[in-house]
Amino acid sequence: MGLLGAHVSIAGGIEKAIGRGEALGCDAIQVFSKKRQWDAPPLTEGSAVIFRKMLEHSTIQEVVVHDSYLINLANPEPGALEKSRAVFLDEMIRADGLGARYMVFHPGSHMKTGEETGLRRIAESLNVVLDQQPDGRVQLLLETTAGQGDHLGCRFEQLATIFSLVENKDRVGVCYDTAHAFEAGYEMRTKEACDETFSVFDRVIGLDRLRVFHLNDSKSERGSRVDRHEQIGKGFIGLEPFRFLVNDTRFRRHPMILETPGGEDHYRKSLDILRSLIV
Repeated sequence: MGLLGAHVSIAGGIEKAIGRGEALGCDAIQVFSKKRQWDAPPLTEGSAVIFRKMLEHSTIQEVVVHDSYLINLANPEPGALEKSRAVFLDEMIRADGLGARYMVFHPGSHMKTGEETGLRRIAESLNVVLDQQPDGRVQLLLETTAGQGDHLGCRFEQLATIFSLVENKDRVGVCYDTAHAFEAGYEMRTKEACDETFSVFDRVIGLDRLRVFHLNDSKSERGSRVDRHEQIGKGFIGLEPFRFLVNDTRFRRHPMILETPGGEDHYRKSLDILRSLIV
C-alpha cells in the first residue's frame, strides 16, 4: 500500500496541518504553504522549525506541498509570466523550509498560444526557477490534468516533452491525479486497462518519475476533459480501480492524497474505504 492521506487545511497556522492529518489517520498530508493570494508574508524560520519538529514526532511520514492555483508557468504575457515565476520560486523556498520532499503544480495554460509554445514556456520557466535555487531539495511534480480549456498536461506525451526540455531532470517528476487522467481519456476501470495505462506511462515518461498520487473519483465521464472530483467509489471511475492502486507493490511508498469533495468532513470515511481494499 502507499502512504494514504489527504489535503488538509493550514487555517490557524501551517503547523496545525500536522495535527489535522493525525486526527484523520493520515500517513501523508498535502498542504498549501500559504493562503490563496499572490503576495504573502514569508514563511518565518520559527514557523518552519516548529513544523519540522512536530513532523519528526508525528505519525505523518510524508508532506507534499501544492503550489498556488494562481500561478501559470505558460502565461504568454511577459509581466504575468515573470510574476508567476517569482511566486513559484517563493513556493519552492517555502517547501524546502517545511522539509517537504515534493511540490505539486499544474503545468499551466497556454492561453490560446498553442500547445507547443505553451510546453516550451513551461520548461523554460522551470529552467529559470531551478537556476535560481540550485541547492534546493524539493522535487517539482507536474500534475496530470483533465485538459480543460487550454490547460496542458492532459497527455503523457505533453509531460514527456516538458521533461525533455528541462535541464535539471533530477528535480522534476509527476503527480498522477486519477480523476484528471480519467477525464483526459486514460482508462483504468479494469485491471487490464489500468495495467495498460501505466505501461503507456512507463513507455512515454517512465514510472521512476511518478512520485505522488492524487486519489479522486470523477463526476465527469472518461475523456470529457472536464475537471470534477467525486468521492471515492461514487463517480464514473468506481471503487475497483482504487483497489488496484493501493495493492500495487510498485507504489507501496508513494504518497496517495485525497482531494475529494467535502474535505476533512469526509476524508476519514474515504481513508477507511481505501484501507479496506488492501489485501
